[in-house]
Amino acid sequence: QPLTGPSAVTLVVFSPDGRTLATSSLDGTVRLWDVSTPTTPTPLGQPLTGHTDSVASVAFSPDGRTLASGADDETVRLWDVSTPTAPTPLGQPLTGHTDSVASVAFPPDGRTLATASRDDTVRLWRAG
Repeated sequence: QPLTGPSAVTLVVFSPDGRTLATSSLDGTVRLWDVSTPTTPTPLGQPLTGHTDSVASVAFSPDGRTLASGADDETVRLWDVSTPTAPTPLGQPLTGHTDSVASVAFPPDGRTLATASRDDTVRLWRAG
């Protein structure tokens, strides 16, 4: 069964436990899906909003409690997804890139977040 939303999907990533799928989209949102039963995936809560342009990338922290999203609005947002049906923003958006954020990634210890941008830079942020 396809998972559908109102706009094109730019990236998908599974949570570390494989039960949740996060999708980023051209409509500026991130969506969480319960895929614990692959034949009947269901949306979890409302779309995560806050970016003002297309979201290009998402990544779960190794413990699955934090989700990072990077967007064409030159920001990175962190979300507490420990309760996937009610995710909440963590702090203010991370700013510093001067062009679209194309990729976000956590290392195995989850303490740092790496972001890559079309401004020809990679930035490292304290994540935990």
